[in-house]
Amino acid sequence: MDDTATLVAAAADGDAGAWKELYQRYSGLVWAVARGYLVNDSDAQDVCQTTWYRFAEHLTRLREPERAGSWLASTARHEALRVLRTSGRALPVGDLELMGLHADERSPELLLLEAEEASEQAAREQELWSAFEELPERCRRLLRVLIAEPRPSYQEIADGLDMPVGSIGPNRGRCLKRLAALMNRRGVNGIRG
Repeated sequence: MDDTATLVAAAADGDAGAWKELYQRYSGLVWAVARGYLVNDSDAQDVCQTTWYRFAEHLTRLREPERAGSWLASTARHEALRVLRTSGRALPVGDLELMGLHADERSPELLLLEAEEASEQAAREQELWSAFEELPERCRRLLRVLIAEPRPSYQEIADGLDMPVGSIGPNRGRCLKRLAALMNRRGVNGIRG
């Protein structure tokens, strides 16, 4: 079966082979989107599992089953952002560090400077992601997948985003130009990777 909508319909009817084909076709894309947002492998794996679970839940209700890859990528992004929002509220600290018993050679002044630099970097990154959200959805999807680690192959990207392999590079260039223009309008530079 080559047609995604047909695969979705067959999987919804309980065809394990169709489900396996959908998973093989889009698992690289789901993983790439999750890893594009999350540094921790276990968090990315959780996002992938949740994304596939939600896909199974909605399989019979997809309005555009032929766009299953887009649905999976979008769901993976939403799940990754949810993980980032909930995990960013509390940072685990060892009991010894809390009590000041850890031998930290950095002075309080250096710690303050590092915190200020981290805050400035976070503000620049927030501006970048805010500008990123102004890009057309197709650009956001493509760039998200291209910055993912491990990077999927161009064939996986083409399959997951339903675009010809030969158009990935030119589209990437146009999307990055748009992003640079948005950042210039905001007066933001010095973004570090």
